[in-house]
Amino acid sequence: MMATTAEGRSTPAHLWIVGMLGLFWNLFGAFDYFMMRTKGAEWIRNMLPGPEADRYVEYIDQFPIWASIGWGLGVWVGLAGAILLLMRNRLAVPAFGLSLVGAILGIGYQLANPVDIPEMSRGFNAVVPYLVIVIAAALFLYARAMQKQGVLR
Repeated sequence: MMATTAEGRSTPAHLWIVGMLGLFWNLFGAFDYFMMRTKGAEWIRNMLPGPEADRYVEYIDQFPIWASIGWGLGVWVGLAGAILLLMRNRLAVPAFGLSLVGAILGIGYQLANPVDIPEMSRGFNAVVPYLVIVIAAALFLYARAMQKQGVLR
């Protein structure tokens, strides 16, 4: 059964799919952010072998304030955007827009100042920063399209 908007339009099934995928993506980002900020080295040691874990935690801890704020903004406002999208709320658009700006700030710093740990620049780890920005942009563009179609209220 499809829900209807205030204008009588039905909510497309793809909104629920994109919304749930966006929610899970941003929940993982929020969990990772929380773990990095509270468990640091312990969390990283589960993903990065050897002494590089401590070096990576030190690298993260030395982010300038603007990059740290960008990272947090990207994560937490992205999570809010996914929830707002599932609620079919038009505030999902500015939330995803702020999340994209935050992702660009936080990841932009990391790309401009890469950490000297080989595991972080190979394979999937080399792609993740770009993937985060692409997904943030896609969620913003999707929410904006849904707003223009009158799906978001």
